[in-house]
Amino acid sequence: MHRTPLRARHPESRPEALRTAVERLTPSRVPAFVQDLVEATADAQQTQSLAPLRTFVHTWGAFVAIQRHPSRAARLRHLEEVVSAGEDDPTDAIAEIREIHSEAEAEAGL
Repeated sequence: MHRTPLRARHPESRPEALRTAVERLTPSRVPAFVQDLVEATADAQQTQSLAPLRTFVHTWGAFVAIQRHPSRAARLRHLEEVVSAGEDDPTDAIAEIREIHSEAEAEAGL
Protein backbone atom coordinates (compact mmCIF):
# COMPACT_ATOMS: atom_id res chain seq x y z
CA MET A 1 0.00 0.00 0.00
CA HIS A 2 1.38 3.39 -0.99
CA ARG A 3 0.89 6.17 1.53
CA THR A 4 0.57 9.78 0.48
CA PRO A 5 2.98 11.95 2.47
CA LEU A 6 1.34 14.27 5.01
CA ARG A 7 2.82 17.23 3.18
CA ALA A 8 1.06 16.35 -0.06
CA ARG A 9 -2.32 15.85 1.62
CA HIS A 10 -2.23 18.93 3.83
CA PRO A 11 -0.01 21.69 2.45
CA GLU A 12 -0.75 23.88 5.48
CA SER A 13 0.92 21.28 7.67
CA ARG A 14 4.32 22.57 6.61
CA PRO A 15 6.03 24.89 9.09
CA GLU A 16 6.33 27.66 6.47
CA ALA A 17 2.60 27.62 5.79
CA LEU A 18 1.80 27.47 9.50
CA ARG A 19 4.08 30.44 10.15
CA THR A 20 2.35 32.46 7.43
CA ALA A 21 -1.02 31.65 8.98
CA VAL A 22 0.19 32.57 12.48
CA GLU A 23 1.62 35.85 11.16
CA ARG A 24 -1.73 36.69 9.55
CA LEU A 25 -4.06 35.53 12.32
CA THR A 26 -2.14 36.21 15.54
CA PRO A 27 1.09 38.15 14.92
CA SER A 28 1.78 38.36 18.64
CA ARG A 29 2.22 34.56 18.70
CA VAL A 30 5.01 34.47 16.08
CA PRO A 31 7.83 34.52 18.69
CA ALA A 32 6.27 31.51 20.48
CA PHE A 33 5.85 29.75 17.13
CA VAL A 34 9.50 30.33 16.21
CA GLN A 35 10.71 29.22 19.65
CA ASP A 36 8.62 26.03 19.45
CA LEU A 37 9.92 25.30 15.95
CA VAL A 38 13.54 25.77 17.03
CA GLU A 39 13.00 23.48 20.01
CA ALA A 40 11.18 20.84 17.94
CA THR A 41 13.91 20.88 15.31
CA ALA A 42 16.66 20.54 17.93
CA ASP A 43 14.77 17.74 19.67
CA ALA A 44 14.23 15.95 16.36
CA GLN A 45 17.94 16.14 15.56
CA GLN A 46 18.97 15.06 19.06
CA THR A 47 16.59 12.11 19.19
CA GLN A 48 16.85 11.32 15.46
CA SER A 49 13.08 11.17 15.39
CA LEU A 50 10.38 13.10 13.58
CA ALA A 51 8.08 12.87 16.61
CA PRO A 52 8.95 16.36 17.94
CA LEU A 53 8.21 17.90 14.53
CA ARG A 54 4.95 15.97 14.24
CA THR A 55 3.93 17.24 17.67
CA PHE A 56 4.84 20.78 16.62
CA VAL A 57 2.74 20.54 13.43
CA HIS A 58 -0.16 19.03 15.35
CA THR A 59 -0.11 21.72 18.04
CA TRP A 60 0.25 24.69 15.70
CA GLY A 61 -2.06 23.24 13.04
CA ALA A 62 -4.84 22.98 15.61
CA PHE A 63 -4.02 26.47 16.91
CA VAL A 64 -4.33 27.96 13.42
CA ALA A 65 -7.60 26.10 12.77
CA ILE A 66 -9.03 27.54 16.00
CA GLN A 67 -7.81 31.08 15.28
CA ARG A 68 -9.39 31.05 11.81
CA HIS A 69 -12.75 31.33 13.54
CA PRO A 70 -12.66 34.36 15.87
CA SER A 71 -15.82 33.35 17.72
CA ARG A 72 -14.44 29.87 18.36
CA ALA A 73 -11.12 31.32 19.54
CA ALA A 74 -12.95 33.70 21.88
CA ARG A 75 -15.09 30.87 23.22
CA LEU A 76 -11.99 28.78 23.88
CA ARG A 77 -10.33 31.65 25.77
CA HIS A 78 -13.48 32.07 27.86
CA LEU A 79 -13.65 28.36 28.67
CA GLU A 80 -9.97 28.29 29.60
CA GLU A 81 -10.59 31.22 31.96
CA VAL A 82 -13.52 29.38 33.54
CA VAL A 83 -11.33 26.35 34.17
CA SER A 84 -8.37 28.32 35.50
CA ALA A 85 -10.57 30.44 37.80
CA GLY A 86 -11.56 27.29 39.65
CA GLU A 87 -14.79 28.83 40.91
CA ASP A 88 -17.27 26.53 39.15
CA ASP A 89 -17.30 22.83 38.30
CA PRO A 90 -15.05 22.71 35.19
CA THR A 91 -16.50 19.47 33.77
CA ASP A 92 -18.67 21.09 31.08
CA ALA A 93 -15.99 23.63 30.17
CA ILE A 94 -13.36 20.92 29.80
CA ALA A 95 -15.68 18.86 27.61
CA GLU A 96 -16.32 21.87 25.36
CA ILE A 97 -12.58 22.65 25.19
CA ARG A 98 -11.97 19.07 24.02
CA GLU A 99 -14.73 19.43 21.43
CA ILE A 100 -13.23 22.67 20.08
CA HIS A 101 -9.82 21.02 19.79
CA SER A 102 -11.27 17.93 18.09
CA GLU A 103 -13.10 20.07 15.53
CA ALA A 104 -9.95 22.09 14.86
CA GLU A 105 -7.84 18.96 14.47
CA ALA A 106 -10.35 17.53 12.00
CA GLU A 107 -10.36 20.76 9.99
CA ALA A 108 -6.56 20.76 9.92
CA GLY A 109 -6.46 17.12 8.84
CA LEU A 110 -4.67 16.06 11.99
